[in-house]
Amino acid sequence: MNAPFPLRTECPPGACICGREALLSDPDADLRVLRLTRAEEKRLVERLENLASLAELRRMEGLMQAQLNIVLTITPSARGVKTVRGINIQVQEQPGLCRKIRQSIPAAIRRSMEQHPEIAYAIVDEHDLLGGI
Repeated sequence: MNAPFPLRTECPPGACICGREALLSDPDADLRVLRLTRAEEKRLVERLENLASLAELRRMEGLMQAQLNIVLTITPSARGVKTVRGINIQVQEQPGLCRKIRQSIPAAIRRSMEQHPEIAYAIVDEHDLLGGI
């Protein structure tokens, strides 16, 4: 299949179960996620590590959804947030999305929150876990 953009190279056999081949064989498939080459992944992770505000994070979420069809869910833990580990960051599984990417994106966002804790505070405030206390 010829795509109008460079595609991510496949992972070594047995290293990933991303379903890249099934995605490529489906003529109606959304191939946007395969635009995330290894070089582009490094750039994305670098940008996510350098976020300075919740507004920037939300903007990156929107760009990732629009350009790559990657859906993020970021919510505070129901048990409370004492550290950035208390914030759940999920990357929705989808065909073609490598396991490594599903791990590197949340890790990069957490590193950003460690540098700028106000992002984590803003996420907690968005969900109003303290009930206005």
